[in-house]
Amino acid sequence: MNDKAPWERGSNGGSGNGGSGNGTDLSALETELAGVARRVERRIDPGVAALVAAVGVLAVVGGLLLPWVGSTTGWQLLVGVENLGPLPRLFTITATVFGLVASVLALTTRLWAIAFTAAVGCGISTVTGVWAIWTRQSGALEGVVGPGPGLILAAVAVAVLTFTWAKIALQRG
Repeated sequence: MNDKAPWERGSNGGSGNGGSGNGTDLSALETELAGVARRVERRIDPGVAALVAAVGVLAVVGGLLLPWVGSTTGWQLLVGVENLGPLPRLFTITATVFGLVASVLALTTRLWAIAFTAAVGCGISTVTGVWAIWTRQSGALEGVVGPGPGLILAAVAVAVLTFTWAKIALQRG
């Protein structure tokens, strides 16, 4: 039985005094360990926050299905069936891209870069969502229909996703 580690055995099977393959075996092991370390550094472990993110994604989907302004739903704005101005349309695009697509990709791949992108993108989407709500409310005095439950739900969901992804992405360091 041989009690030596593989890099201590050498190329002659461990029966010699170190062998000529020691340096190359140790070098290969160091290269492999460095690769493992890089793969681990790129990953996230969201833990319980993954459930919060999943519920946030479902809330964004629900917000896109509910009325945003009058009887116009979020998905109708997204595909261009209805036009309520640039801000609600911009919010539907950012909420879908970051709140839905980037969040689902981050949850499934568990890559740090995608989680960080989801955090930053959801932050931008939160600003555009609050801006879209504000424009609908400020125009309500002139007879413009105010924000509906879908718009408000989507804005709150994206705000929750912003803080959830920021917490997950910042835990890595």
